[in-house]
Amino acid sequence: MMSEVQKESIDTATRMTLLGQQARKASQVLRSSTTQQRNNALGAIAAELSQQRDTLLKANAHDIARGEREGLSEALMDRLLLTPARIDAMIAGLETVAALPDPVGGIDELRTQANGLRIGRMRTPLGVIGIIYESRPNVTVDAAALCLKSGNAVILRGGSEAFESNCAIARCIASGLEQAGLPGHAVQLVETTDRDAVGALITASEYVDVIIPRGGKSLIKRISEQATIPVIKHLEGLCHVFVDRHASLEMASTIAFNAKCFRYGICGAMETLLVDRDIADAFLPDMITRFKDAGVTVRGCAAVQALADVEPATEEDWQTEYLGPFLSIRVVEGLDAAIEHINHYGSHHTDAIVSDHFGHTQRFLTQVDSSSVMINAPTCFADGAQYGLGAEIGISTDKLHVRGPVGLEGLTTRKYIVLGDGHVRT
Repeated sequence: MMSEVQKESIDTATRMTLLGQQARKASQVLRSSTTQQRNNALGAIAAELSQQRDTLLKANAHDIARGEREGLSEALMDRLLLTPARIDAMIAGLETVAALPDPVGGIDELRTQANGLRIGRMRTPLGVIGIIYESRPNVTVDAAALCLKSGNAVILRGGSEAFESNCAIARCIASGLEQAGLPGHAVQLVETTDRDAVGALITASEYVDVIIPRGGKSLIKRISEQATIPVIKHLEGLCHVFVDRHASLEMASTIAFNAKCFRYGICGAMETLLVDRDIADAFLPDMITRFKDAGVTVRGCAAVQALADVEPATEEDWQTEYLGPFLSIRVVEGLDAAIEHINHYGSHHTDAIVSDHFGHTQRFLTQVDSSSVMINAPTCFADGAQYGLGAEIGISTDKLHVRGPVGLEGLTTRKYIVLGDGHVRT
């Protein structure tokens, strides 16, 4: 990390160039590092986080106080908050990633040609990754862990609302890296809130190989339009649960409630509940009461309003990721209408069906165009740890080069390797 003198004496453009140069150099060291070295670094970082708990909580308290003064929403404040339990979760995440198989160097599709040449594909790091994200300090740790384990250097640009927390975490990461004998510049935080830093990062094609943004539509739109570097987009999570006419209503109630109320601020939270007209009368009144009792404001179409006292849903509601205690409900004319609604309004993140009908579930799986599609499970399971990936950097709603939760394999690419024995082409 740069000294205080360096931070004060250089402009943003120069600062970003320096970060890029240092990251590129560190990436070459990581490329030749061993799995054990990278695991040792993850362990050292976990120890540093544990030892610096009080420092992390004090830094976060400054961010929380500033957020309160600036009137941040309840959902954003929840994302911003660090607690002892969340620090424990960050440490556990590092330990989980360290225990995961290392994808780097793995060879697959090895086959022997008729001429005796053996050709396969080897997993290699992407190189230098730039990650731009908002609110959650735990992303700093998750991103560092996954990038390090997969042999990548990373430049992190967190949101200004979490600046103090991220700086404190970054110091722990740099210390852990150095203790493990790896370059501290392998993970670098952009230690300025200057918005020009984002523009410099997403156009630093000489130093940065991939950009991963996590945030709202405006951030993703800006980066997608202005970046001169490939982008793996983590767009909003406008997630749906469809309750089919063939669903167990008890199961559907449990799944819908968990999908919405497990945690409002996560991208896998259900924002729209779709219900088949044939079972709406039997299902919705009690379901709506359950949501209301939990403090959720329900908005519904005309058919829903005829069944319960709810606010009217507007066209905007079907397009809104609430990230809070709000839910829109729509009665639909069966499976086809549900699929049409999801593909039209959804963000291609995560969508679920509750049904005991095999044909309906299979059609839902094949026709819903989302990065995760679920049967009889709540959308809040859309998470790298729940998928066995350890931590995740984000959930890509792109179709290239990775889709869904981005874990270790998503941070690697593959190159062809050709194994010969004096062969010549004739």
